[in-house]
Amino acid sequence: MPNGTTMERMQLALLTTAQMAAADRMTIAQGTAGIVLMERAGLAVADAAVRLAGIPSSGATVAVVCGPGNNGGDGFVAARILRERGLAVRLSVIGEPTGLTGDAAEAFARWGATPMPIGEAMAEQPSCVVDAMFGAGLSRPLEGQAAAAAELINASGRPVLSVDVPSGLNGDSGQAAGPVVRADETVTFFRMNPGHLLMPGRDLCGTITLADIGISDRVLDSISPLAFRNGPELWKHAWPSHGRDAHKFARGAVAVVAGGISGVGAPRLGARASLRIGAGLVTIHCDLSALAAHASRGPDALMQRPLADLDGLRKVLEDPRLKVVLAGPALGLDARAHQFVSALSESPGAVVFDADALTLLAASPALLAAAGAQGSRVLTPHEGEFKRLFGAQAAVMDKPSKLERAIAAASSSRAVIVYKGADTVIAAPDGRAAINTTGSPALATAGSGDVLGGMIAGLMAQGMQAFEAASAAVWLHGRVGEAIGFGLIADDLPDAIPALLRDTGLEMVSDR
Repeated sequence: MPNGTTMERMQLALLTTAQMAAADRMTIAQGTAGIVLMERAGLAVADAAVRLAGIPSSGATVAVVCGPGNNGGDGFVAARILRERGLAVRLSVIGEPTGLTGDAAEAFARWGATPMPIGEAMAEQPSCVVDAMFGAGLSRPLEGQAAAAAELINASGRPVLSVDVPSGLNGDSGQAAGPVVRADETVTFFRMNPGHLLMPGRDLCGTITLADIGISDRVLDSISPLAFRNGPELWKHAWPSHGRDAHKFARGAVAVVAGGISGVGAPRLGARASLRIGAGLVTIHCDLSALAAHASRGPDALMQRPLADLDGLRKVLEDPRLKVVLAGPALGLDARAHQFVSALSESPGAVVFDADALTLLAASPALLAAAGAQGSRVLTPHEGEFKRLFGAQAAVMDKPSKLERAIAAASSSRAVIVYKGADTVIAAPDGRAAINTTGSPALATAGSGDVLGGMIAGLMAQGMQAFEAASAAVWLHGRVGEAIGFGLIADDLPDAIPALLRDTGLEMVSDR
């Protein structure tokens, strides 16, 4: 496990399909029979089916579509339990039941009835459809009977419950190479897979229910997962805490390196977010042409200073009170900006590179390499910027999932990568990664990313390490967007941060 990880944080662990299979094997080796795990999984599926469709205790119909493996076995158990509860169950099987083996064959024998064609089952307009065809480990497209079944399920208009993952979805990548079931709810077991959270998998899964089937958390000691769902349990151990004697420099100073008069809004959004997340002092260092524009706009707590050339930047970086630099929002792409990004790349301090700075780094592989070789660095690319930064690196771009690409990029660049999107992935050079699930389409608005960069910088200024600061900022940024909703503009986000911190219990003041 990662150093310092507690079992509370391990509740957020994401397991690859291979790791989940290993957890099953270890549990069976420790004395729990596979059919027992299957019975527990089937019970969880049956309970979820009743909840999903609001089915009464009797008189309703459920269609259960089972595949040829253990996923189908879970479906056989669920079908039997639902029948025992008085529901009319219409069970269909992909392939021939005579081909079933192991625990799945035993579960089918306990069902003890002849399956029916899926077309007939769906024609009865069931209250709910249980998709138990294929699980997270499927590595090929659905074909033939399975593909036709997926199309029937999707066209049924009935509530759909998938077992483990929607059939056709890859549990590691969240991608589907062919037809795939679209579920209203997905029941999975012990821990989620990355594919439950990566797009489009997250949309295809619907509501995700995590069921306990008796696998001990102790198996994680052997598996040592490095990928997690993002949430406070992952980073709250590192959350800033300030004593009553704290002063502004103890709470951290942030320098925002900005451009000229054509772009004063973006750096101010980042700077304001740094202040609102708790940094003690934030100063915008801008071209002289923009100084009056910055000085005429609030908040008064925000400092601004002219920054004309490289010598001036070096003096800023020499200040021992400075904790972190935010570079990129409306920095520009001119010679001055290039000099500044070059100097920041080679400096030993902490830097968050965003927006224009990423474009400049992408134009120079040597500069990108230098940026990660120094200090504590964070890069915050969206999809287009990520491709510009790493598009020439096959070791990154050939990875099959966004999670794996982010991890490879962090290893290659030696920086923390915030690979933005609806499924933002935060990855550290040591292999740790988190997939974020907070946020809403309301955040798809100009300046939203500038606010996120400022939040990351503000938390780093207060002593959080780069991975934890980035993970916390991404989660909070998403929650703020959810709270405000549609109609928000980026200007709304920083001022909503204090209320969110209070509501989530993330206090920054201690009694020390």
